[in-house]
Amino acid sequence: MKKFLKWVGIIFALLIGAVILTLTVIYFQTEARFKRVYETPNDVVAIPTDAESIQLGKRIFQYRGCEGCHGEKLEGKVYLDDPAVGKVISTNLTSGLGGAGGGLTDADWIRGIRYGIRPDGTPILFMPSTEFYYLSDEDLGAVIAYIKSMPAVDNVLPPSSVSVMGRVVMTLVPAITFIPSELIPMDAARPSAPEAGITPEYGEYLSLSCKVCHGLTMSGGVIPGFPADWPPAPNITFGGGSALPTWSEQDFIDTIRTGKTPLDKELRAQYMPWGSYKFMSDNELKAVWAYLESLPKLEYGNR
Repeated sequence: MKKFLKWVGIIFALLIGAVILTLTVIYFQTEARFKRVYETPNDVVAIPTDAESIQLGKRIFQYRGCEGCHGEKLEGKVYLDDPAVGKVISTNLTSGLGGAGGGLTDADWIRGIRYGIRPDGTPILFMPSTEFYYLSDEDLGAVIAYIKSMPAVDNVLPPSSVSVMGRVVMTLVPAITFIPSELIPMDAARPSAPEAGITPEYGEYLSLSCKVCHGLTMSGGVIPGFPADWPPAPNITFGGGSALPTWSEQDFIDTIRTGKTPLDKELRAQYMPWGSYKFMSDNELKAVWAYLESLPKLEYGNR
């Protein structure tokens, strides 16, 4: 019996040692990714100062979900604190105490928003630059103009961090990363934005953030890398399991404006950010509808 227990103890110790070694390797591998220095293109974007452009920048900031993350005053906040992922803490973008705004050049703003890269060349955790990478120079310039126009707010926050489980996930599952800049083709020519209009192309441009939850095909399903208590995203193509075939264009617009579906079902704002998308104009929402109508009719879950 003693011999058996001795062997059990040895095996257990070896397993614990293997786990510790694996976690140590994962820690240093992820740290190297967090501290990698990137070379980004030196994009030149005109930053307007007129009131109309600043107002446009505010609206883009709102419907692109930036306000939902950084706050109405751009003061930053704890957006998510989940052991499975880590702490997602949005930066105070103003020039107040704890804010980044006072020390950033226009080039820094462009690099941070479009490529998710800090002034020192390291990546910004959780920053969804995979969406903002596609912003036109005009839209990006307007957003930066709006940010720079905002008054200072004092709000000191700790930086974002990835939990142990989050490090494990992003190491073992190649499709999941909490460093969006890793997914941006910085050496490639950046695609040009489509002309504004009620077209599927412009609708896709406006709805890039929707693909984070609904998938590249927009057919929904379980969202990779999200907390386990998040519900699966619905199918928003016109295929199987989707409610959209029973909706009209006006139903879609009303749903985004009010957060209630034609059947009076309330959209949970913590999962479906209709409160951001409501800032789109009617023509912009019509363009999104045209894009959704143009998608292949897929069955639910074919992300």
